[in-house]
Amino acid sequence: MAAAEKKRVLVSDELSPEGLEVFRRTPGIEVDNRPGLPAGELLNIIGDYHGLAIRSGTKVTKAVIEAAKKLEVIGRAGIGVDNVDTAAATRKGIVVMNTPDGNTVTTAEHTIAMMMSLTRKIPQATASMKSHLWEKNKFQGREVFNKTLGVLGLGNIGRIVADRAHGLKMKVIAYDPFVTPDAARELGVDLVSLEDLCRRADYITVHTPLTPETKGVLGDKAFALMKDGVFIINCARGGIVDEEALARAIQSGKVAGAALDVFAQEPPPKEFPLLDSPQVIATPHLGASTEEAQLNVAIAVAEQMADYLTRGVIRNAVNMPSVNKEMLELVAPYINLGERIGRIQGQLCREGVTEVTVEYRGAVAELRTDPVSIAVQRGLLSAFSDAESINYVNAPVRLKERGIRFTETRNKHSDDFANLITVTCRGKGVDYAIGGALLIRKDPRIVRINNFLLEAVADGYLLLVRNMDQPGVVGRIGTILGEANINISRMQLGLDREHGLALNVINIDSACPPEVLEKLRSVSGVLEVHLLSV
Repeated sequence: MAAAEKKRVLVSDELSPEGLEVFRRTPGIEVDNRPGLPAGELLNIIGDYHGLAIRSGTKVTKAVIEAAKKLEVIGRAGIGVDNVDTAAATRKGIVVMNTPDGNTVTTAEHTIAMMMSLTRKIPQATASMKSHLWEKNKFQGREVFNKTLGVLGLGNIGRIVADRAHGLKMKVIAYDPFVTPDAARELGVDLVSLEDLCRRADYITVHTPLTPETKGVLGDKAFALMKDGVFIINCARGGIVDEEALARAIQSGKVAGAALDVFAQEPPPKEFPLLDSPQVIATPHLGASTEEAQLNVAIAVAEQMADYLTRGVIRNAVNMPSVNKEMLELVAPYINLGERIGRIQGQLCREGVTEVTVEYRGAVAELRTDPVSIAVQRGLLSAFSDAESINYVNAPVRLKERGIRFTETRNKHSDDFANLITVTCRGKGVDYAIGGALLIRKDPRIVRINNFLLEAVADGYLLLVRNMDQPGVVGRIGTILGEANINISRMQLGLDREHGLALNVINIDSACPPEVLEKLRSVSGVLEVHLLSV
């Protein structure tokens, strides 16, 4: 009998020796360590490998995935998987894994270090001393003791920052629409609105993902609400803080200083005014760069990949739940649909969610639905947690940590659709029900939003516009989008004739800038406008 083929793993970025040793000591695994592999060479050789271990340097494009004839798993030593075409990998059945917990402490500590350095002007004073100057009176700082820290996002990293801030005897307030007040109180944190956080905080630190809703969330309007002399820290994602608005706020004196580890464009362009400002300190995306974090993520990704290749065990997958391949083939379309519905709910229900219910009707109710429910939770949380740290393993735990109750119901009978999944979010001021169905088994559609029945394609950028059912509104919406050179690819209309209301779900080819959204909201008869990314 011929010996079983060894599983070959290619390591194309720097990985610690301890991580490489995990592969080498695993029976049935053969590892090739080739960090810094050129893109063209990767494309030529990837067809021979079953596993690919990467960091941020390797770009796993659609072309690479198409050339990967044997590839079963891609492992990212770290959180971010934006350098992997996850959609292409999913279509081909390749598991994409990351290590979501390997650098949370490291990033949180970097945030605290940046806050202290900013407060005491340590980088500026160091530069002065290295120029052989003694400018003691120039670098007078402040105390953080008894100051108020506003934490924007209470995910894993935000929670650790809050805990460390308590140790510094700071008062901590936070804004996170997916954390209940009871869950926040257990952390010793006061949960407030975004506006209240801006008004009260002496320091504001960002710990959310970059989404259409969070892009530029700290912009001109937010800065106008803040105290004079506030400090801003961003070690999360570039673009959450509007860099041009920040520059204006620093110039006006509203913001006393900013500490930035991330930027909208990395590296920033040479003509970047914030780097020239003496009130700004900056580091080159070092949040996860510690010896301990690099060691932890290297060992973790190697162990996860080895377990999958040799035993079929899935851990920390960002695109696959932990089910066998036969069941996965049956439920995969519903997993995709459930995550899309959850992502839409997460962007619509920005505040006060305390309960989430998933109802399965029709034949889907007879399948194994727990992976679908987990996908709903992952989609929901990805709207405001660090999306890349939420996966099919930890999503239920993260939802429970936020004090949100999750239940599911099943009914084998469905009057309108052969299979229907409805996700309902309830809470203070929140009551949204979104139903989804599959057309021809794999085409996900949104078929209900509250009282509105429609058939919307759940893909890409969507504009959801609720308005009075009166002449001229839809035409004006189209005109505004046309003037902004934003193409409408599809439009679905739902009516609530009893109340004289209409709901437009508009698929657009690109995201709407904030000024376009404001124009849409100002149209007579328009009641609400949401930009969604699915």
